[in-house]
Amino acid sequence: MRIETKLPTDLHAAADNARRAEALGFDGLTTQETAHDPFFPLLLAAEHTSTLDLATSVAIAFPRSPMITANIAWDLQGFSAGRFRLGIGPQVKGHNERRFSVPWSPPAPRLREYVLALRAIWKSWETGGPLDFQGEHYTFTLMTPFFRPEPIQHPHIPVYISAVGPVMCRVAGETCDGLRIHPLCSTKYLNDVILPNVELGAKAAGRTLAEIDLIAGGFIVPGDTDEEIRHGKRLVANRIGFYGSTRTYQRVLDVHGWGGLTKDLHELSVQDRWDDMPDLITDEMLEAFAVIGSTEDCARGVLQRFGSACSTVSLDPSDPWADDARARRMIDLLHAGA
Repeated sequence: MRIETKLPTDLHAAADNARRAEALGFDGLTTQETAHDPFFPLLLAAEHTSTLDLATSVAIAFPRSPMITANIAWDLQGFSAGRFRLGIGPQVKGHNERRFSVPWSPPAPRLREYVLALRAIWKSWETGGPLDFQGEHYTFTLMTPFFRPEPIQHPHIPVYISAVGPVMCRVAGETCDGLRIHPLCSTKYLNDVILPNVELGAKAAGRTLAEIDLIAGGFIVPGDTDEEIRHGKRLVANRIGFYGSTRTYQRVLDVHGWGGLTKDLHELSVQDRWDDMPDLITDEMLEAFAVIGSTEDCARGVLQRFGSACSTVSLDPSDPWADDARARRMIDLLHAGA
């Protein structure tokens, strides 16, 4: 199993953090698009590492034209000597309309077309041929030599999308190199919803489930003392509460019969009471969405949950990687299959 970790967004520390992750034995670094741009830290990481895969997990798609995203990805892929993986996601309606000020439409067909447009643009750049992509949401028919970037050594840029619902999972299976599974995912949701729908999408494209790279993003709470466990559980409960307050993720809670929690969490968000959300997350919920215990217990738990389906696990930023020895032990155990 491959192991990724999150690269902090502090640009001043990005080079040092990337070198440290490589020295610890991680296989890849990812960035998220939250309060900062996800691409800039990866450029610095590409300059100061040589073995790590570098990925956005994820960049928000719809506020950017596919042409803009294609350009950034092409440059990062060339600069990193083929180590870049583009991860994109739709975000939810409220953020698109109210934070990014872009129109909203059903996200699955639009993201499917977005991926196909990226492929068409890159193909034009790779071959030097004409660009002719015409879809319902995006049309690209102009590519003159002045605006065509130079060829790169690794023109196939892997594209991953994030998905929660069944329709988006089918899009991943049909059109993408892989799927980045949301951290709010239990074993039950993985087996009952994600895997069957990714397989349906793959079959529609003449592919098999095994051809779709699945990256797990579950929560992990490693600790050697009761205090470490309590602290880690509180951090993860906060994340579960944050995601659970958004109606998009209610379907994950519904699988366990906890869908009513979304209304209570959403009400706390409206009241700006984010710090109160963890109080609504029970130990049963934590055990469904997180692996908890010693380093050895956590490694075994990750492999039990995701080892048969996923090639990679992305360790959450709440993990206490300040302890280099613990990080190396976890990485060694996961690489060895615990």
